[in-house]
Amino acid sequence: MTVRTRFAPSPTGYLHIGGVRTALFSWLYARQQQGQFILRIEDTDRERSTDEAVEVIMQGMEWCGLHHDEGPFYQTKRMDRYKEVIQQLLDEGKAYYCYCSKEYLEQLRAEQMEKGEKPRYNGYWRDRDEAPPEGVSPVIRFKNPQEGEVVFTDLVKGTIRVSNQELDDLIIARGDGTPTYNFTVVVDDWDMNITHVIRGDDHVNNTPRQINILQALGAPIPQYGHLPMILGNDGQRLSKRHGAVSVMNYRDDGFLPHALLNYLVRLGWSHGDQEIFSVEEMSKLFDLEHVNVAPSKFNPEKLIWLNQHYMKTLPPAEVEPHLAFQFEQLGIDASQGPALTDIIPALAERAKTLRELAESSRYFYQDITYDEKAVAKNLKEEAKAALQSMHDKFAALEDWQPEAIHTVVEQVAEEQGLKMGKVAQPLRVAITGNTVSPSIDVTAQLIGKARCLQRLNTAISMIH
Repeated sequence: MTVRTRFAPSPTGYLHIGGVRTALFSWLYARQQQGQFILRIEDTDRERSTDEAVEVIMQGMEWCGLHHDEGPFYQTKRMDRYKEVIQQLLDEGKAYYCYCSKEYLEQLRAEQMEKGEKPRYNGYWRDRDEAPPEGVSPVIRFKNPQEGEVVFTDLVKGTIRVSNQELDDLIIARGDGTPTYNFTVVVDDWDMNITHVIRGDDHVNNTPRQINILQALGAPIPQYGHLPMILGNDGQRLSKRHGAVSVMNYRDDGFLPHALLNYLVRLGWSHGDQEIFSVEEMSKLFDLEHVNVAPSKFNPEKLIWLNQHYMKTLPPAEVEPHLAFQFEQLGIDASQGPALTDIIPALAERAKTLRELAESSRYFYQDITYDEKAVAKNLKEEAKAALQSMHDKFAALEDWQPEAIHTVVEQVAEEQGLKMGKVAQPLRVAITGNTVSPSIDVTAQLIGKARCLQRLNTAISMIH
C-alpha cells in the first residue's frame, strides 16, 4: 500500500501557523513512508472563499518548501462527482429528502435544550411517505445508522468510540443542491485514495460521521490522526496576539522557513531531547507515535532563537535569497556593494531576523547618516591625526583584505601612541556612521576601499 496523505485548507482566510503545522505533519509522514502528499483546496464556501486566499495558501506552501505530489484539486470543479454520489445514496435508500422548515428545526432545538437533551435532528422525514409540502427546497440527509457504534483507532489519541445514537442524520446537500463539508471530504478522500488523514483535533467529532458515510459507500476507511491544538503562552486558544498570523507575515518579518518548520515540528512532536532538525532529518525521523496528546504552547522566543541559529549555521547561499527579499522590501539596492553571501556571516551574530540584518547593513550599500552622539563622542580633535594617517595608508594599500586593514590600524595606533579602541572606534564611526558593526577590518573590507576613503574624508572634514 502506498501511503497517501493530504492537506485540505479552505481559502476563507490566510494560511496560519496551525494550518502549516498540519500540512507539515502530513507532508513529513508521506515522506517518511515514501508515500505521496496531495494538496486539495476546499473552496465550496463560495461566499467566503477568495482567489486571493488561494494564492496566499499556494505562496505559503511554496515558501515553506512543502511541495505536493498531486494537485491542487479544487472542490468547486468536482460538483458533478458529488451529485453523482449523492444520487447513488438516494437510489440505495441511504439518504433522503428532508422538508423540515427552519422554524420547525429551531422549535425542535429549543424544546430539546429545555429538556436538557442534546440538540439533534429527530429524523422526521427519514421514513415518511406523505406528500412533501409545496414551495420548500429540501435538504438531503444521510441515513446514519441508528444502532451500534463507530470505533476507530486514532493514530494520536488512541481508541475512540462513539455511539450511533449520538449522531443524527447529517445534511449532505443544502436546499440549493450544494454539497456540505462532511460529505465532500468523504468523496474526495475516497476518490483520491487517501490512506491517512492527519488534521487538527477540532475535526474529531466529524470523523465518526465521515466513517459511516464511507461505509455506506463501500469505500475503504483511512486511518485518522488528530493533532492537538496550539495554545498561546497564557493557555488560551492561539490568536493573532499570540502569533497566529499568516505564514507570509513570518516571511515578511524576516524568519527563515527552515526555522519555522523546525519550530513547528517540535510543537507537538519529539524525538528524544533533540531540538535542531534539518528537513532531511525530520523526513527520516518523523512518526505519529511520538505526537503529543496534550496541546502545545506557542513560544515566540523559541522561534526567534531557532531563526538566529539557522541564520548563523546555514550555508550563506541558502540564506541569500531570503535576505534579498528583505532588501527589496526595504528598497536597498544590493548590487551596489558586497555580495549578500559575504555580509551574512559578518552580521548574523548581531541580528535575530533577516529584517534586522538587512536594516543593520544599510551602510554597506547606501550613503550613511552620521549619528550625532557617536560623532560627538568619537570624532574629536585628538582622533583627526589617526584618521588622516589611516586614510593615507589605506590609499596606498593594494591588498584590501581584513588582515592588511588590521595591520594598518595597529600601525596607526602604535605611531599615535593610542590604544586600539581609540583608533578603531573613530574609524568605525567614520565609515559606518555609528558605533556598532562587525570587527573593523571586516567592516572596512566589505564597505570597499573607495567608499572607506570617501567617508574618511567626510569624517575628517567634520572635525573642528
